[in-house]
Amino acid sequence: MTVTLLFVLHLLAAILWVGGMAFAIWVLRPSLAVLEPAQRLALHAQVFRRFFLIVWHAMPIALLTGWAMLFGWYGGFRGAGWHVHLMNLTGAVMGGVFVVIWFGPYARFRRAMAAGNGPQAAQAVQHIRALITTNLVLGLVTSAVAGLGRWGI
Repeated sequence: MTVTLLFVLHLLAAILWVGGMAFAIWVLRPSLAVLEPAQRLALHAQVFRRFFLIVWHAMPIALLTGWAMLFGWYGGFRGAGWHVHLMNLTGAVMGGVFVVIWFGPYARFRRAMAAGNGPQAAQAVQHIRALITTNLVLGLVTSAVAGLGRWGI
């Protein structure tokens, strides 16, 4: 029961995080073209604030439940398959990329918005987008690895 609960929490956290990034890159970003630049920035401010709050919850849940299953179910790295090792690596890298987003370009974005500096805020958005795209690719690879490894491939 405990492992099942950990697994479900792990999956839900990953779905929220990776799914949110997929929506942001493949749906929201192209749709913003209909807005004026100032409106785009205002919308980005709201989207980032809400989505990053979700990530601040989903990321530690995904990492902690993953580690709990690694040590509680597999008995540590020695008992885990290649897919668990790779998921651990990519999950940790994704967490690191998000921390970089938060303290780097997102902090610059917030400061630029507070100062009314649209061009600087737009530049920060581009950097955030590039890092989110990196994390999206990592998240999709991690998901594929989880599926492949789960079935012994």
